[in-house]
Amino acid sequence: MSLTLDSSLEDALGAASAKTLGRAFGMQSVGDLLSHYPRRYADPGELTPIRDLPLGETVTIVAEVLSSSFRRMRNRPGAMVDVVIGDGIGRMSLTFFAKNVGAAEWRSKDLTVGRRGVFSGKVGEFNGVTQFAHPEYELFDDEDAARRSADARAAVPIPIYPATSTIQTWQIARLIGRVLDDLVEVPDPLTGEIRERDELLTAGAALELIHRPRTRNDIDPAVRTLRMHEALTLQTALLQQRDAVRALSATSRPAGAGGLLERFDAAMPYTLTPDQETVGGQIAEDLIGAWPMNRLVQGEVGSGKTLVALRAMLQVAESGGQSALIAPTEVLAGQHLRSIAKMLGPELAPLLMPTLLTGQMPAAERRKAALRVASGQALIVVGTHALLGEKTTFADLGLVVVDEQHRFGVEQREALRAKGSSPHALVLTATPIPRTVAMTVFGDLDTSVIRTMPAGRAGIESFVAPLAEHPGWFNRVWERAAEEIAKGRQVFAVCAAIDTTKKTAEAGEQAALAPEGGQWPPLGVVQLDEALATHPTLGGVRRAVLHGRMPSEEKDAVMQAFARGDIDLLLATTVIEVGVDVPNASTMIVLDADRFGVSQLHQLRGRVGRGGVPGLCLLVTEAESGSLARDRVDAVAATLDGFALAEVDLELRGEGDVLGAAQAGVRSSLKLLRVVKDAGLITRAREIAETILARDPALDEHAGLREAIARRVSDDDRAALAKN
Repeated sequence: MSLTLDSSLEDALGAASAKTLGRAFGMQSVGDLLSHYPRRYADPGELTPIRDLPLGETVTIVAEVLSSSFRRMRNRPGAMVDVVIGDGIGRMSLTFFAKNVGAAEWRSKDLTVGRRGVFSGKVGEFNGVTQFAHPEYELFDDEDAARRSADARAAVPIPIYPATSTIQTWQIARLIGRVLDDLVEVPDPLTGEIRERDELLTAGAALELIHRPRTRNDIDPAVRTLRMHEALTLQTALLQQRDAVRALSATSRPAGAGGLLERFDAAMPYTLTPDQETVGGQIAEDLIGAWPMNRLVQGEVGSGKTLVALRAMLQVAESGGQSALIAPTEVLAGQHLRSIAKMLGPELAPLLMPTLLTGQMPAAERRKAALRVASGQALIVVGTHALLGEKTTFADLGLVVVDEQHRFGVEQREALRAKGSSPHALVLTATPIPRTVAMTVFGDLDTSVIRTMPAGRAGIESFVAPLAEHPGWFNRVWERAAEEIAKGRQVFAVCAAIDTTKKTAEAGEQAALAPEGGQWPPLGVVQLDEALATHPTLGGVRRAVLHGRMPSEEKDAVMQAFARGDIDLLLATTVIEVGVDVPNASTMIVLDADRFGVSQLHQLRGRVGRGGVPGLCLLVTEAESGSLARDRVDAVAATLDGFALAEVDLELRGEGDVLGAAQAGVRSSLKLLRVVKDAGLITRAREIAETILARDPALDEHAGLREAIARRVSDDDRAALAKN
């Protein structure tokens, strides 16, 4: 049978195997199976260490049979086979039960002393001995071993595949071998010229050698070639999407002399930073371009991204166009509205009528807001997911601003953009994105960066309070908070949970700030509020709680009271992570800081030090020194540079989490490409893609690349790309 990458697995392998692969991995085609690459390679001549195997995990090892015994069961039918395998250093037992004595005898004869093989199972322990119960295994072929020398056999790597309980690694290897044997010529995404220049293999050779390497020297060239295939198909698809947007017609939104933008700039009490000027100029040019703007603006916490976005909104408003800013939370949406109204001032605010639209607004108030939006009276609309509703319509939506893009799925962003006729799009993020991630995830957007901070910021000092080493520092954290409040400043205290409910207390204890020995009790916002109520100093300060389960009006009232200075100590969850701007807030206390990500901690820290008051961030953690959790906290305390932290975050977490499936299927489907390690390769792929598309936009002369994109980037993926 002649197979292609598009052949169905049912045709290639039969219904049973196709069904198993489909259920286990979602595979449908031969191409899907062949892109299921080995996660590592075992060497028959180098046995895998046994003594360090993790208990409770399913692992695959290479080992040798040291002993094998067979015995009948005394009190019930059947027999048991006990086998010991080893690697020269450690050993473990394998136990097999069989109702049929003949089957047990066969198993005992199969697993004879001296035979080597691949064994897979869940690691357990019995009487102090590491064991597999009913493992899957495949022994190396003795006849094959007899035909070849030991050295030759030891040189052939054994691919170990990601597997499940229903299909083992060697079963996958056999199925892959079957389709490789019948595979006809594979279309190549790369031209011969590129392959020669970059010293890469043909597509067919790369697939053969990654799955059936003859020596370990075969593996790296195959992996490098297939990584380039991934990078090139992704970058080409992203650039095609960028070009598709540029093929659309956009309404030009120029700023006129004496217009809204000029009036705003003249009344502005401060000057733009150099980066704000540069990025503002790029956006202004985009808004008068022939195609819709599609720009990502990255900016440090507090760098003035909202001001840059507002100036874009004013430019759009001069031609009667509306701007919609969608924020991830009601707290942030309300904060944005107040901030925008304040920046516009009493002269411009009535002309633009900034309007808030959220799902939790009272019905009558929401109807009025929706009417102002539909009539075009409101030229600036700020809201949450309510902006996406079918009942929300715009008179002339000219600009979509998405704040904190990682909080929204692509469908939500597209639903808002669809409410206008090819509106311009501006995506803001205060979570700096490493360059290679930006190129991989947002390669179809033009990117701008704001690094410089506005003048007059007093700065922030960050410290770790490591309770594992210094338990007494917990009380000192609250003393420090009291000192700041005594100076007339305000303090945030953030918990990872609202209510831990398991009050330390099944034993009847109350939440306390200084328990006798043992671990600190888990403190949610509710528990912290209860504990601080009895604190000798903080018990008497103006204290409030803020979290996502509170009614919208109550959340908004608390935030406004804190912004006015009516609250000294705000106990909150990460609902205050982004956008909250209270210049008098000097201190951020983060409890259980090791339970937050690097970018979250950086965002939380950015809530203080925003005015002339020096900022202080105290990261409280019980994580042990040297642990991964502690490394995250220490990294945040060591630098205020969000871009440096983004790189650290990527190294600590791995790009799988950073890329995230929400961005689009194509982006989360990377098999071999690693955005940190392969930065140079991604850049090279981008250059190749740009050159190819400049000469051959329809890929008429690059059929292999066109087919690779069609195979790797589905219609759904393309739709997802279009929604960015």
